[in-house]
Amino acid sequence: MALSNLTTRILVALVGIPVVVAATLVGGYIFFFLIAVIALVGLLELYALARAKGILPQTATGVIFGICVLTVFMYDKLHVTIIGTFAALGMTVPFPSMAQEFLIVMLIFLPLILGVELFRNKPGALANIAATLLGALYVAFSLGSFVGIRELFVPADFPVYAHFTVPGPAVPEEIAAQVYRWGGFTVLSIFGAIWACDSAAYFAGRAFGRHKLFPRVSPNKTWEGAIVGFAAAVLAFVLCQRLLLPYLSMRDALVCGAIIGLFGQIGDLAESLLKRDAGVKDSSTLIPGHGGVLDRFDSLLFVAPLLFFYLDFIVF
Repeated sequence: MALSNLTTRILVALVGIPVVVAATLVGGYIFFFLIAVIALVGLLELYALARAKGILPQTATGVIFGICVLTVFMYDKLHVTIIGTFAALGMTVPFPSMAQEFLIVMLIFLPLILGVELFRNKPGALANIAATLLGALYVAFSLGSFVGIRELFVPADFPVYAHFTVPGPAVPEEIAAQVYRWGGFTVLSIFGAIWACDSAAYFAGRAFGRHKLFPRVSPNKTWEGAIVGFAAAVLAFVLCQRLLLPYLSMRDALVCGAIIGLFGQIGDLAESLLKRDAGVKDSSTLIPGHGGVLDRFDSLLFVAPLLFFYLDFIVF
């Protein structure tokens, strides 16, 4: 007997959620690998949407470009690993900053993509190049910034002295471990607030939604659902702040919740626009009952870069 869509969704969640939670709490290369797999699948889905429109993106070049962009956000761990490896060999090497790494990747791949397109002899060169770049930036850069959020919680980036009494210049190992745990809790809180927003908007829209939000793109979404979803995201993140994130002020929790509640829903609509333009219902059928990676992480693609900027440049 075939399972109902709701039952399938629940069974997939029961398997997937523990994996995501475990990888998030461990962090490091485990979390990076999980996000890299998600980004890879998301890139392939986006390029499939482009092909449905008759556009021919450079799939291989775009995937390599995307993985390089994603890797930039592992800056601190790569820095320690590479410098430590060469130091063990008695060698010193210059290492660029995170911004310089990103610039190097862009300087390599922008002319490379143009050059590859020159020799492909495919129609629609402008659209092909644009789709290739869109995949690397929309999917890989956005998910990379989520890795960046997880990796902000190290003594080199986190304002340790604002939250702990440290007797000396070196940060004790137990304090560094606590800060890194806060990073895992922050990522899980973002997931939780996005889920709260999506769920509240869906059920509120079904229960009493009357005014269409954006019928040209998503005919089922309503203003009533969007408002309830926004409120749910803010409340969910404030609750997480009270329970798990003592480093955040109430003001910062409200701002983070508002970013999730507002831009998460815009991200959902933006992905719906791409699917509608391509003439498909879901970005793929990879996840039973849930569609594809882009369907599940569309909100995160808009939210993660903004939260990374807010935490790194304002809160920290």
